[in-house]
Amino acid sequence: MSSLAIKNLRVSIEDKPILKDLSLEVKLGEIHAIMGPNGSGKSTMAYALAGHPKYEVEGGEVWMDGVNLLELAPDERARMGLFLAFQYPTAIPGISMANFLRAAVNAVKGGGKGNGNGHGQGIPIVEFRKMLTKKMDLLKIDKSFARRYLNEGFSGGEKKRAEILQMALLEPKFAILDETDSGLDIDALRVVSEGVNALTGPERGFIVITHYQRILNYIKPDFVHVMYNGQIVESGGPELAERLEEQGYDDLIKAKQ
Repeated sequence: MSSLAIKNLRVSIEDKPILKDLSLEVKLGEIHAIMGPNGSGKSTMAYALAGHPKYEVEGGEVWMDGVNLLELAPDERARMGLFLAFQYPTAIPGISMANFLRAAVNAVKGGGKGNGNGHGQGIPIVEFRKMLTKKMDLLKIDKSFARRYLNEGFSGGEKKRAEILQMALLEPKFAILDETDSGLDIDALRVVSEGVNALTGPERGFIVITHYQRILNYIKPDFVHVMYNGQIVESGGPELAERLEEQGYDDLIKAKQ
């Protein structure tokens, strides 16, 4: 079975060590929640896996389908089947959601051909529109959403739904959700979670990064891990998240020091 295997990953930012021999394995069909206080390294892990140039990998390996992802450029990692949903998606005025999504699908699933504007080779527009309509129906997203400019004027919930729609179209093997619940009210959180749940299954693995247990009321993890000081210090099942909600991180972290 395919897996995303992180082995002894060490990452620094501006010569400051953040991740310290982090190891984790996520198999297809599994949902892993990564919890921990601010500054523990959760988002650093996400961006390092995606290949952000700000995050310098000092050592370790990340294997998927027999390939060390750390040897690949960010776009090549995406083509391998890795996806990162951002905590703070960027607004791009003048670029419609539909054009952006078609460019992304062409880049990841169409061999990098085409620019999403109908020029060059890539997925034909008619075929893409059918694909987009199908995914929007699955996620219960209004069709007008596709005509709006990318994240411009979007609420927090709409930005996160746009990320989930992109994930639905790209159909990655492994998806990392970096604090998708950040800034969402209860209604928006429920809607976004329903979108994620619609995409779960044996063909996809998830890493859900969060501070709080509340998103895990809607997205049920198979495993919960607590990260602190760049390492995973505790792992368990969903009951671990419930214990953290009741007791906080302090007692657990003190016991591990």
